[in-house]
Amino acid sequence: MTASPATPRAHSPLLPGPGLELLALNTATTKNWTLADAVAGCVEAGIAGIGLWRDRVAETGLDQAARLVRDAGLTVTSLCRGGFFAAPDAIEDNRRAVDEAAALGTDTLVLVCGGLPDGSRDLPAARRTVAEGIAALAPYAEAHGVRLAIEPLHPMFCADRAVVSTLGQALDLAEQAGHGTGVVVDTYHVWWDPELETQIARAGAAGLIHAFQVCDWLLPLPADALLGRGHVGDGSIDIPRIAALVAEAGYQGWTEVEIFNQEVWDTPGTETLRTLTERHRRFLAAGAPACH
Repeated sequence: MTASPATPRAHSPLLPGPGLELLALNTATTKNWTLADAVAGCVEAGIAGIGLWRDRVAETGLDQAARLVRDAGLTVTSLCRGGFFAAPDAIEDNRRAVDEAAALGTDTLVLVCGGLPDGSRDLPAARRTVAEGIAALAPYAEAHGVRLAIEPLHPMFCADRAVVSTLGQALDLAEQAGHGTGVVVDTYHVWWDPELETQIARAGAAGLIHAFQVCDWLLPLPADALLGRGHVGDGSIDIPRIAALVAEAGYQGWTEVEIFNQEVWDTPGTETLRTLTERHRRFLAAGAPACH
């Protein structure tokens, strides 16, 4: 007799710790941890959400990664990243990213759109390439139950990482692409924008805020500007104010902590999570005061 396939066991969602409701760890914050380490750390700290980077998923294997997170009762809040639309294999790689997001059980694929092609100074052409790439990818993503989330990056990354620099630009692209495409509001990248309040309200009114990520802006900037991010409350950004704007715009999703910082990476992961949860409770939990 041939045995029937086993029915997958249902797993209860992890109950978050007090004051940590809708807090998520982005795995970039604990760069030196494996995915298994990050999952175990979240469970121990009472963090119920986890934002995954594709490199950590690839190290573990897609099926095993999905199983690890599911068995722990964690919610995959996003997958990072798709984008870089000027790359020769952009279409194939972005479709793989959509497939991975669907397999991992998240409906949000973060797009970092890419900078200028090597040797190019044609910024308008690079932006057209991004718009065309997103428009081509959006129907595929929608068909797989995945929302594209365009992340504008601070203008200092325009040449190498993202020719999309403002929330307004990202929203224009999202609206043009349709098929459920929206945006990421990342405090590190958008805090400086004089139109931030208007654009967050615009995004909220259209239901296009798909992800909210937080970290602070530290001075002096390090030699590698990518690593100038810090824990909430350590830098120049009024993060509670931006969180309030996002909430007022109708966003009710997760708050992902995504920090690129060598000192943070060199800190034991359990200590990083203790700081992360303490700051969330102090500055971003319900009733928390603004940080000035």
